[in-house]
Amino acid sequence: MSTSTRETDVLVIGWGLSGLVAASEAVTAGRRVTVIDQEPRSNLGGQAWWSFGGLFLIDSPEQRRMGIRDSLELAREDWFGNAGFDRPEDEWPRRWAEAYLQFAAGEKRSWLRERGVGFFPVVGWAERGGYGAIGPGNSVPRFHITWGTGPGIVAPFVDALSEAEKAGRLTVLPRHRVTALTTTDGVVTGAHGDVLADSPADRGEMSSREVVGSFEITAAATIVASGGIGGNHDLVRKVWPERLGTAPQHMLTGVPAYVDGSMHEVARSAGARLINEDRMWHYVEGITNWDPVWPSHGIRILPGPSSLWLDATGARLPVPLFPGFDTLGTLAHLRRTGHDHSWFVTSLKIVEKEFALSGSEQNPDLTGKDVQLLVKSRLAKGPTGPVQAFLDEGPDFIVEDDLDTLLVRMAAMPGGEALDLDRVRREVIARDREIDNDFTKDAQIGMLRSMRAYRGDKLIRTASPHRLQDPAAGPMVAVKLHVLTRKSLGGIQTDLDGRALDASGEPVGGLYAAGEASGFGGGGVHGYRALEGTFLGGCLFSGRQAGRAAAQQR
Repeated sequence: MSTSTRETDVLVIGWGLSGLVAASEAVTAGRRVTVIDQEPRSNLGGQAWWSFGGLFLIDSPEQRRMGIRDSLELAREDWFGNAGFDRPEDEWPRRWAEAYLQFAAGEKRSWLRERGVGFFPVVGWAERGGYGAIGPGNSVPRFHITWGTGPGIVAPFVDALSEAEKAGRLTVLPRHRVTALTTTDGVVTGAHGDVLADSPADRGEMSSREVVGSFEITAAATIVASGGIGGNHDLVRKVWPERLGTAPQHMLTGVPAYVDGSMHEVARSAGARLINEDRMWHYVEGITNWDPVWPSHGIRILPGPSSLWLDATGARLPVPLFPGFDTLGTLAHLRRTGHDHSWFVTSLKIVEKEFALSGSEQNPDLTGKDVQLLVKSRLAKGPTGPVQAFLDEGPDFIVEDDLDTLLVRMAAMPGGEALDLDRVRREVIARDREIDNDFTKDAQIGMLRSMRAYRGDKLIRTASPHRLQDPAAGPMVAVKLHVLTRKSLGGIQTDLDGRALDASGEPVGGLYAAGEASGFGGGGVHGYRALEGTFLGGCLFSGRQAGRAAAQQR
């Protein structure tokens, strides 16, 4: 097998969003750039292409038009209350958090608008918290959906790199898997590894790992932008923290299989320090994809606040673990039940109004920028097409006209033997009884009524309060929910220029990191928890910082 060699100014490992942004910035600065990835070119854009496209912005025009009063001070209180930074190694993550907040409140929106990125006018309210003013959660809606979802964010950077490639200033090398970083006198001077066989695999599908050659690339600066570990369940379980309970035996996968964490050890071997590897972000509203692209492919339900959430035994989750309120709090609670699944019990009326599915491919109206389809699917009666497909085909969905039949079918599902059916019946009846009164002691119902004071929620995200057994609300629906792997919140520790740091806190010469590989900046900008809409934004910001700094490396 032959070995190819080449030289470049800036080498970017990974062509997800952070890698594309970093490469774009380095090209703009006049540097020769090479971008490599182990996958076929069909995967250009990485995980970001599959995303819903949510972005965290502070005091935006979209917020102000919706009557939302936000500020940098309020967002800072939310971020740091959410992050819970408490370790000595959180020094750089704290600095990154402050810098990112300034970016989100400042030029982030205009910088994206200059590149043609627009936003859906209704701002979403994710991670609502419910613990108190200084506890976890967003005090106000900040989740801005990109017009075009993930592909809409990826597109301007792909276009910029395509132009640079045509001009001969950038080289893209698919099927190049890095096995080691090259170091010379303690300075990273490039990378070497395997050239993999060409693959016809479509985006997201598993590709061959057949080795047909090797490569060596010399670079003045090397940026690791290789993503996290969510596609590697063994690695997820290895770093699973005790504070989140026991790691699930069964999980769905919310990212393609190539998100394997393989570059983490490569970077560590070159002297980079990895921190906060036990901090992670996985969802608990995962459903089995009836039309999978990658192994164990799961989709997340983005739930509104009305569904009754029960653990595997039928016990209702405690306050404030309602749908959409506290992802990791709910994960930790459910992991201590001894079961790998939980349940939504709801109505078709709630599903129609409140069930959105995460992912660009699950939102063809927003992804395709189709206004007519958007109005028809979001405002008309009935579920969106993708949600209806899960109602019809999804193995985790049960639809029945009455509660007793629904319970029989829930009990017949794998894991359904754990249900206390009398407990479930009692929970549903008690919840419905509370709905019949303008007064309530049920905190979820009280929060639901409060949320409908926000125009965005009332318009497209919350159903009018009703009994789950109300025949006018359509048939009843039960959904079996699974843990869905997604994001690493820790990673390569970096300074604000994206330079990788070693165990003593000094920069590793020639080495930079961005995106999820760097914990979205600093080795863990989110701390223990994310406010949502902050993953893509972290890729944008950390990629920009690393690309600009690497371009200055000589």
